[in-house]
Amino acid sequence: MSIAKGPIYTALFANLGIAATKFVAASITGSSAMISEGIHSLVDSGNELLLLLGIYRSQKPADAKRPFGYGRELFFWSYIVALLIFAVGGGVSLYEGVTHLQHPEQVENPIWNYVVLGVALVLDGYSLYTALTAFNTQRGKQPFWQAVIDSKDPATFTVLFEDAADVLGLLIALAGVVLGQVFDNPYFDGIASILIGLLLVGISVVLARESKSLLMGEGVDEMTKNRLVDLTEADAAVTSVLFLHTIYMSPNEIVLMQRVAFDPALTADLISHAIHRISNTLRTEMPDIRQMFIEPGVAPPAVGESVGSETVDSH
Repeated sequence: MSIAKGPIYTALFANLGIAATKFVAASITGSSAMISEGIHSLVDSGNELLLLLGIYRSQKPADAKRPFGYGRELFFWSYIVALLIFAVGGGVSLYEGVTHLQHPEQVENPIWNYVVLGVALVLDGYSLYTALTAFNTQRGKQPFWQAVIDSKDPATFTVLFEDAADVLGLLIALAGVVLGQVFDNPYFDGIASILIGLLLVGISVVLARESKSLLMGEGVDEMTKNRLVDLTEADAAVTSVLFLHTIYMSPNEIVLMQRVAFDPALTADLISHAIHRISNTLRTEMPDIRQMFIEPGVAPPAVGESVGSETVDSH
């Protein structure tokens, strides 16, 4: 599974253009919600650049300093993106909203807000469609939230959530401008800015939780793990798998470690050939396994079985 960069580039160019037009509209109209939306788009543009940086650095080959590679660079930068959404996007939007409630100003020339918001909705809507299509391709028939939890590609779901926040934020900003004009009440603009800030904070918490989980280390799902165990134990030389652990180093790089009990009658050479055979089988089943460590082990004696002069019981 390769990391999809298309949705990131789409979101980057959309956000750069939208940020510029939002700030122009904000300077003309004095809208607090429009300033928040401009900051939101600018932060998103920086976030896309950080995700691209993470993808680029994660693809560096392993070396003496990082023998398992640099794959986790992507997880790290995804976590930084989540923090930026929280601190810069959410924090500044909340600040702008509170400031506007303390010192309300009626929005001038609201037609500019409508034009910019309309254009932004079209561009962000297309970006959201692109990100959602890429995510749906990855998740297949898996339920949406379960796919987010199980996903090992933070770049894809980060862009998806950012784009969703963009569209929802634009709708909130539009509602604030409309209600402020209809009721001739500048407080609606500040309230819209606060709601946008709360939306960004909520999104950032979800993204930070998922990125942190990946950064801490996640393995393959239980079904895949059981399949790998079954494939190993299907080899004629194997009596049982004593343990099998996996960890994702990047969305498409897995390290596998397992201890296997082999037929005691086998020689060291035959065990070596069996390990090579099992490695090929597992890599065929899951090409993302880049490094594999298989260690011969001794199965624990069964209950009641004699070990030397001792007998193992269940107590």
